[in-house]
Parts: sequence; structure tokens; C-alpha cells
Amino acid sequence: MPRSTWTAGRRGALLGASAAVLCATLTACSDTGDGYVAIGPPRPPSATAARPTGSITLVPLDTPTPTGASKSPSGEATSAPVPAPSPPTGAKSGRSSAHSPPPTPTAVPTTAPAAPAALTWGDPVRKATDHRWCEDVTLSFRNSGGTAVRSGTVEFGTHIIGALGIDWATIGSTERLPVPIAAHAREDHTWTVCVDAWRVPLGMHIETRDVSVEWH
Repeated sequence: MPRSTWTAGRRGALLGASAAVLCATLTACSDTGDGYVAIGPPRPPSATAARPTGSITLVPLDTPTPTGASKSPSGEATSAPVPAPSPPTGAKSGRSSAHSPPPTPTAVPTTAPAAPAALTWGDPVRKATDHRWCEDVTLSFRNSGGTAVRSGTVEFGTHIIGALGIDWATIGSTERLPVPIAAHAREDHTWTVCVDAWRVPLGMHIETRDVSVEWH
């Protein structure tokens, strides 16, 4: 047998046996029958690494790709774009999420109307004059209201008294009220009250006892 023929057959047998052992060891061979052997991910070329000869072709295993990643045309894994988070949903523009309380109305200060006039008076104070048919009568007035007394009249009742104390008659007379009388003020006034002279004979006198007041 020529030496060259034996060498080639021996080399082919050795390579076939090596491939079979390698395929059985790695448990990942191609089913095409073309002699492809999967030996894992590729390694960077080394100056000292031995390259296969003959009909054996090395096929790198696919590197697992992480979830959400894809391969680029060059074979490198690239991450899938992560969608931007949605902005938080808020209240619509120009609207409040809660009802605001209605504004409190401002109280308008009001001035209470002044209280009306309230006039009171005391008992008449009498004083004799040079004429038995006349006497001075003093009255004291007090306005306890909030408004001044603007007008009014005073009506006197004068009694004619006999020598024995008998009340023979009562004569009325009217005088003007001393106005104005201010609110919360006091006013004293004196009038000379007289009756007809013939009504009071010698020995008789007068007494002004009754007082009636009208005021506005």
C-alpha cells in the first residue's frame, strides 16, 4: 500500500474517532450528518490555539439572551427600550379636587336708631308772691331717652282754698314747656301761676297742686 494512501486513511480515521468522542462527550451534535460539533461559545483567537483541520467545522452555541433584550445584527445582545413611566393623574386644570367653603359674608355695622325722648317730672314746688291770687311754681324735668324733647306744654290745676280750708274751685292754666330738653339732661323751670283776683277774696289763697305735661 502506498504510504500517502495509508497516511490519509489513518488521519481520516483518527479525525472521525475524535469527532465521535467529542460529540459523545458534549452531547450536542448536529443531526445533519455533516460532522458539525457544538463546543460552546466562541473564544477569542489566540496565537497559540490550534485550528481544526479536515472536515470538522466548529459551530458556536447561541449565548442566552436576557429577558427583554434582542440581538443586534452583529450578534451582540441589546436591551429593549423601557417605556417611560406615565405621569401621575392629577386634578383637571382649573378645578379643585375638594369643595371650598363659601366665603363668609362681611357683617355691615349698623347704627341702632336713637331711643325716643322719655320725659319725667317731679311734684310742683310752690312759693307765695305779693298777690294772694298768684304763686311761683317750680318743676324739675328729666329726659332719660336718647332724643331731645323739642316741644310741649304744661297744664296746671290751681285750687282756690277758703279761710276754713274748703276747696272752692280748681282753675286750669297752660304754659309752654322749656325746650329743648336734651337727652339724659335735667331741667328746672319756674312759672308764675295766677288766677283772676276776684276769685280769691280776702282771707282766701290759692294752691297749684295738679300738673299735666304733653311733650314731643
